[in-house]
Amino acid sequence: MKKFRGKKRYFRNLWRELDVEQYDLDFGQEGWFDTWHTHLDFYGFGNNSVKIRREHIKAHIVLYNSLLEKLRTFDKPYQLWIGLVDEDAGLDAVYIHTPNPNDDNYPLKIENLSWDCTIPKYFKDLINLNEFNVGHYKSESNNHYIIQSKNNEIKL
Repeated sequence: MKKFRGKKRYFRNLWRELDVEQYDLDFGQEGWFDTWHTHLDFYGFGNNSVKIRREHIKAHIVLYNSLLEKLRTFDKPYQLWIGLVDEDAGLDAVYIHTPNPNDDNYPLKIENLSWDCTIPKYFKDLINLNEFNVGHYKSESNNHYIIQSKNNEIKL
């Protein structure tokens, strides 16, 4: 893979996007989310460097906290979580799920999700375990980690 050039500019722009509240949620009259999500490391730059992966995880946490604050005014039940895929940083995302007209899949339950797991070293120190729960499940050949607030929403 080619060398990742322009890291300073890339992360400056990423943090700027989070600061200007690009993620302005439309709650509206019929507001709902069917596993809505956004990938901050869409191209998977974090696969090549733990330092870059950690910076994206920090950004996911900031986005999560921002969305959590916005959802406090949402008058419907919701699930909000960060999903990290150990093998592919490009799949890391922040998710919102609510009751929705697309499917009767609320609350979303993830099979084999264990909240009693070992947290990988590359992000263990980024997570405040007094504030967040971290869970793990395996699907096909990927290890998935779920980060979710201990308060404020319905657990997966």
